[in-house]
Amino acid sequence: MSCTRDPQAERLAEFFDLLSRPDVETTFIDTEPPRESWLACWRSTGSLAEADTELTLVRPVGDEPKPTPTRVKRIALGDAVPVLAALQVGSRSTLAYASGCRLALGLVANGRVQPGLTPRGVDCWKPGPVTTDDQERQRVLVEAMPAAGHALPFVTTATSTATSTATSTATSTTIEGTPAQPVEIVSASRTVDAFLVGVIDLFVRTAAAPIAAGHDAFAARQTIVIDQRATLGVLSVLARQAEQGRMPLVTLRIQAGRIGDGTQGFRSVLGLQSRTDATIVADVEDFWQAPPDLRAKLAPVETEVSMVLKRAVRIWPVLAQFVDEGPPRPIELAVNELEALLGTLGIRLGATGLSVLAPQGLFASLDLRPVVSSRSDAEPRSRRNGRPPSADRSPGWRASRSIDDDPPLGEWQGGLRTSRGLDLSSLLELRWQGSLGGHQLTEAELAEIIDSKRSVVRLRDQWIRLDPESLQRLGEQRSLPASTAIAAALGLPVNIGGDVQRIEVSGRLSELATRLRELDSVRQLAPPERLDAILRPYQERGLAWLAEMDQLGLGGILADDMGLGKTIQVIALHLHRQTRHPSPMLVICPASVVGNWQRELERFAPGVEVARYHGARRTLPLLGPASVVLTTYGIARRDAALLGKQQWGLIIADEAQAIKNPTSRTSRALRSLPPCTRFALTGTPVQNQLLDLWSILEWTTPGLLGTQERFRQEIVVPIEQHGDPLATEHLNRMLRPFLLRRKKSDPDIVPDLPPKTETDEIVPLTLEQAALYQAVVAEIMSEIAGATGINRHGLVLKLVTRLKQVCNHPAHLVPDDQPLAHRSGKLDRTVDLLEQIREGGESALVFTQYVAMAELLIRHLTDLGFTVRFLHGGLGIDHRERMVAEFQEGGVDVFVISLRAGGIGLNLTAATQVIHFDRWWNPAVEDQASDRAWRIGQDRPVQVHRLISEGTIEDRIARLLVEKRRLAEKVVGSGEAWISQLDDNALADLVALSEEGSDEESEL
Repeated sequence: MSCTRDPQAERLAEFFDLLSRPDVETTFIDTEPPRESWLACWRSTGSLAEADTELTLVRPVGDEPKPTPTRVKRIALGDAVPVLAALQVGSRSTLAYASGCRLALGLVANGRVQPGLTPRGVDCWKPGPVTTDDQERQRVLVEAMPAAGHALPFVTTATSTATSTATSTATSTTIEGTPAQPVEIVSASRTVDAFLVGVIDLFVRTAAAPIAAGHDAFAARQTIVIDQRATLGVLSVLARQAEQGRMPLVTLRIQAGRIGDGTQGFRSVLGLQSRTDATIVADVEDFWQAPPDLRAKLAPVETEVSMVLKRAVRIWPVLAQFVDEGPPRPIELAVNELEALLGTLGIRLGATGLSVLAPQGLFASLDLRPVVSSRSDAEPRSRRNGRPPSADRSPGWRASRSIDDDPPLGEWQGGLRTSRGLDLSSLLELRWQGSLGGHQLTEAELAEIIDSKRSVVRLRDQWIRLDPESLQRLGEQRSLPASTAIAAALGLPVNIGGDVQRIEVSGRLSELATRLRELDSVRQLAPPERLDAILRPYQERGLAWLAEMDQLGLGGILADDMGLGKTIQVIALHLHRQTRHPSPMLVICPASVVGNWQRELERFAPGVEVARYHGARRTLPLLGPASVVLTTYGIARRDAALLGKQQWGLIIADEAQAIKNPTSRTSRALRSLPPCTRFALTGTPVQNQLLDLWSILEWTTPGLLGTQERFRQEIVVPIEQHGDPLATEHLNRMLRPFLLRRKKSDPDIVPDLPPKTETDEIVPLTLEQAALYQAVVAEIMSEIAGATGINRHGLVLKLVTRLKQVCNHPAHLVPDDQPLAHRSGKLDRTVDLLEQIREGGESALVFTQYVAMAELLIRHLTDLGFTVRFLHGGLGIDHRERMVAEFQEGGVDVFVISLRAGGIGLNLTAATQVIHFDRWWNPAVEDQASDRAWRIGQDRPVQVHRLISEGTIEDRIARLLVEKRRLAEKVVGSGEAWISQLDDNALADLVALSEEGSDEESEL
């Protein structure tokens, strides 16, 4: 049996591989006709091996565009589109074209395309009519298009048989390859417009299109030039189409004219329009100017016009004058007639076959824009509309005091809160403003339009036309949800009555918008005098951000990497607030870090009263204005009502992953605490999914991201399932003021940390482990083969757990009293590492996710003379703190830690070595654990060892984690649950033991 090669499939696969490469840039080369355009692929550094064409591209070099000879790979648009439609990875320029391709195909699929002409008169298809959502997606696409994506070709020399017909839209000329004027890079907007036209023009022209249309114009692939300016040519086209059974539309076009007093008026003109090309139009009056032979060909058209008029005159008798013999003269229109023609009368005439058309530009454009402002700003119109200013006011925040220099803190009545005496309910007033020719209309002029109750109005010596919806909008006011008001303040488009559009902010909301936009300029804030520490520059910047968000009353997430000093920044904020708004602070954190908070408060803020609220005999003391109360998530959950009776100035949720589930009892309890500024501290704001982020922000800044369901539909699904760059950009812009994220790899932080080296320690299985491994695979895979649904899911997780236990140690799977040495490759390698570490005078952390394995480690290491301590979730707070203190003082060789109990909050800088005995398969969780040692305060290099059993499921998933770690900022894995989604064949491949997985010499 022979296989037949598919050259087309091979070519597309080659293009897919090329466009997927992150170092390959893509530029669109526009041609006429648009469907023959193509993509030029190139590299900004080095040469492209696949290149077949030489271009001189005007590319950004430094701060100036510079003509640069570039070898490119030419890909025809027809070949590129199916690849771009499926592409998810690649350079920024390539991904921008992939998004544009999907946008264009969506327009084609939804029929939002229309015929048009290129500047040379070539027939083509263009977008239209487009929705506001389409326009917004195109706008975001333009903003996302990097300079490399719209580099301008101004000299083209093909080295292959294909030649470019690219034309430049930049204002430059070329003399023998040298620009005579300063060169420009074509705008991203022009490039995106041309690309959408090219894709649409290509995909509308299917093989059957000419047959279905009955002509080649706008249907066939070949180039067709249409001269719409020659009247006789137009009449000839209409006559030919009529002969083919495609009778033109009979139209009543509205035209501008002059009335008796010399001012502008309107008239109606009887005309014809091609049904296949809206740009082919003629006046019926032109019939009488046509030669006799053409007039004869137009006889069927004249008959059609006569029949339409006879039907239409019954609806509007004024048309009777068109029925008379001779050229039909235009009819002067009164304002009420014009309004009727543009309304219900026009609809009735359309039913008779007479279409009423009002050309674009006939009326002056009245630009209506939504404006959000305080109700006090909108009060005059509210009174005019007969509604008191306080009507339908929604709950919001009201300032309780005024400070001369700083905005006040506030009392929260529900929803978002803000500053400077702003009542958030007053920020939710949506009204409409109008401008004519770029000049804003006054309240009196808008009132005149509203009171006229007409769709056609003369204003400022110009005629304007409003549709019923615009008239209704002018007279209405509405309230917006808090999340919409904040989005508008940040310059994001919002959904108003089903239309996605940008909203202008004014009044006090404009002040809030300005302060949010200026957050980046608030670079540093000098630490308070009472802080007994020197803050690093990035920590001063963090303090400034915390203070500004506190003053605004909006809260947020401090999402610095683990070990960068989130605790000391909050302590500095608390001291800073005492000079302005003294009030107690509540810190909610895991039990394992309560002691760390107390020690750091005592160290950095001496004199501040610190109270622990936990334990069986806990009591809440009488608090002073500068007091700090430390409690745990469990206590906060149980005693939320009691804690809620205290008026707090700040509430801090440390290791805020604890509230990532919005429906959990802990999350609900924390949301019930009294209103004040809230900050969440976490190094992993997105640990498993984007809904984690929504849940945390719903606590710090309720309503910011809208409802959970809306966030899921508009953000989570587009980003997590489709990698939508538009949704990603929207989310990033919305979060930017409310989430401060610094990484240890940031240039201004790296100098403050010692180096960290991460090593994968690949160890073989012993013969005992290999035999057990294969037995487990054979046994459970046979059960999985016949299982479905939740039963299969459980069996897969059982398989994964048992295989990980085998990789750890045979005694972890099947407990026994036999010696532990030389039965596990991991254990032997761990002992080797720890002996080297001890000889070097260092100490180590050993992480495992299994308590049973930790107990085996402790037993074995103790027998070998190591001083070992074990931190797990069953220990009380006091016991944990004594253990941590002993380790930090150098009295312990090895600290074995349960990953769940010790992966967060601990400061263990005495360790310079970290060993992950087994792995959680979640890069974020693993990094959190490693950062117990690699954090601010560590002054020695840190070595991280990850133990991986060779040839096993651990080995294969370790390779997958490399890619997952690269994508951790977008999508983070969630443990082993994804493995249960694999089919039987893929699962078998994942768990099979490869030949290199066992060590035959280990038993010798």
